[in-house]
Amino acid sequence: MKNLIHYQGYTGTVEFDEKENYLFGKVIGIRSSITYEGTNVEELLQDFHDGVDDYLNFCEDKNKTPEQPFRGTFNVRIHPDLHRQAAEYAIMHEMTLNHLVEESIQEKIAK
Repeated sequence: MKNLIHYQGYTGTVEFDEKENYLFGKVIGIRSSITYEGTNVEELLQDFHDGVDDYLNFCEDKNKTPEQPFRGTFNVRIHPDLHRQAAEYAIMHEMTLNHLVEESIQEKIAK
């Protein structure tokens, strides 16, 4: 299980390289690559914050809208039979397929 850190609405991973004795990670949920590292937790957090700040400043300088992670939409690939069964279940229970997927994820995460 990976540890996660948060800053300015962005989420990053935390991993440890035992051989090189350092911490590292990357921002998840966006296409842009923001990576960071440190020899201790304080250095890792500072490099993470600096990386996010640099990205936001770069976007501002280029007059680009920064990517927002986890916008609430994603593509899921499942077996066609499972897709059919889910769609039929949603119809029979008078709900959208999106609502069924959202409820299913909530149930799984709540465990």
